Amino acid sequence: MLTVFGTVALDTTRTPFRTETRILGGAATFASLSSSFFTDTSIVAVVGGDFPTEYRKILDSRSIDTRGIVTVPDGKTFHYDSSFDFDLSHRTTNKTELNVIADFEPKIPEDYSKSQYIYLANNDPKQNIKILRLFHDPKLVVCDTIEFWIHGSRQDVVDMMSKTDGVIINDNEARLLCKTPNLGKCAKTMLSWGCRFVVIKKGEHGSILFTSDGQVFPTTAFFLDEIADPTGAGDSFAGGFMGHLARKAKSDFNSMKEAVVYGNVMGSFAVEDFGVKKLLSITKDDIEERYEKYRKLVQF
Repeated sequence: MLTVFGTVALDTTRTPFRTETRILGGAATFASLSSSFFTDTSIVAVVGGDFPTEYRKILDSRSIDTRGIVTVPDGKTFHYDSSFDFDLSHRTTNKTELNVIADFEPKIPEDYSKSQYIYLANNDPKQNIKILRLFHDPKLVVCDTIEFWIHGSRQDVVDMMSKTDGVIINDNEARLLCKTPNLGKCAKTMLSWGCRFVVIKKGEHGSILFTSDGQVFPTTAFFLDEIADPTGAGDSFAGGFMGHLARKAKSDFNSMKEAVVYGNVMGSFAVEDFGVKKLLSITKDDIEERYEKYRKLVQF
């Protein structure tokens, strides 16, 4: 089983072509929806009394174990407001309202503690470290972070990464965290903190897998004719990556290469519509078909 810990949010997303206000979002939401196509997934998060019932039903309808979502009746759900520029590749944060996640003390249902695969999605790194202590000897722990935590809690981010097997992070945040423009050096820095692999996401330019024994696997993104909303692409990537590894019960280099491609595939679906809409409309067959198209695309 895979357990995902992170934010379940109400997102406001603005592009030059469309704006959606307080729609279902959050790192844990995208990652869980994505991973649920591959493996049994549990989600741990906190929401406020303002979290719409229909959004909770969406998560329940995908066979995601939502017992780990805590509701604070008099609190407000995490809210993230952002804008994309014309080419939909550069994002500006307009507002980050932590609300109920600010003082959340992580807790999990007892049977979650046996989860073998743990994904610590974008969240307070201190909370991520705390929740790790609640699991019994997982096989694989992977984390992510964003600019907000790097600016405000950099040492906690480093400490968190040192306690994991792998890191999934986007290129801009890797450069910010490691204080160098070179992504290879960024990966070496993060690997030096103790993890055994790093995946650096590059948006429309794909991703790169680095391992502690010096192996590198660069991949291109799946080409799309149209992109609607890049929100959640990275978290959907992580869900596909973790979901495939949990499905195979392996994390060797070849399995991780496959997982990176599945991650790219899931990210490509996520960006085709606003919020989680596209992830709710695809099937396992759609995923495998795109995976095979990707394989043919990169063969030469």
